[in-house]
Amino acid sequence: MSSYVISKVVEQMEMLPIDLQQMVLEFVESLQGSTLHGTSGKQLLQFAGFIPIDELDLMRGAIVAGCEQVDLNAW
Repeated sequence: MSSYVISKVVEQMEMLPIDLQQMVLEFVESLQGSTLHGTSGKQLLQFAGFIPIDELDLMRGAIVAGCEQVDLNAW
């Protein structure tokens, strides 16, 4: 692990009140047991080509249309 990152974390934690320091410690401890899970791309290649091109075009169009709109009332 980078000693730079550790020193920056310590530097920032020293400025926090003790209750927030405790929260950070608990968070870090919770991360120690976590591991990333997923499926490799190599395993997913077996599914390549299952979705017909015309359906992919429909999905692409829906994504583009949905992403280009802004809902001003959302906030």
